[in-house]
Amino acid sequence: MIRVEHLSVRAGDFVLREAAFAVNRGEHAFLMGRTGSGKTTLLEAICGLRPVIAGRVLLDGREVTSSPPAQRGIGFVPQDAALFTHLTIREQLGFALAIRRRPADEIAARIAELAGWLSLQPLLDRRPFGLSGGEVQRVALGRALSFHPSVLCLDEPLSALDEDARAEMGELLRRVRELTGVTILHITHNRSEAERLGDRILILKDGRIHPAG
Repeated sequence: MIRVEHLSVRAGDFVLREAAFAVNRGEHAFLMGRTGSGKTTLLEAICGLRPVIAGRVLLDGREVTSSPPAQRGIGFVPQDAALFTHLTIREQLGFALAIRRRPADEIAARIAELAGWLSLQPLLDRRPFGLSGGEVQRVALGRALSFHPSVLCLDEPLSALDEDARAEMGELLRRVRELTGVTILHITHNRSEAERLGDRILILKDGRIHPAG
């Protein structure tokens, strides 16, 4: 689960103040709000990519406020996917396990499992150049899931996709949650998407979290 307690974060001149909310284990929660309201800033603070001024972040009951990103057990999909241009899709999916020095047979088995879930088998020996938007997002999702995270943070992963690819990715996220039980915090501007896929909707307004009305 994710618990944020009285969290304050600065991003340039912008300050997010006293944000507080909880997402129960296995839930898919959507975070919404106007552009510039601080959604990405909040997500980055939870992931350990941005320092906090005050407050606490707890994951599955463990405080991680000062922990480095790699020790938080969070899979993160940024808005631009940020794939490694020089690595094949196979290498992208195995990257997090390789840097954790997992055995080669374990890495190969996990890559095969993810490729099956995400329909990536035909792409494994390609590099990212020339992939469709939906393919890029499937690779980014696989890379984020590779090391069995308990929490998945998604920054508008569907926003650049066409209607068909968006629907396909939405169903894929639903299936991944069923398969893994991962807790998901997902930024979107699409209310219908949040209502269709999510267990709850959180609204970030004036630096505070409000339940959806």
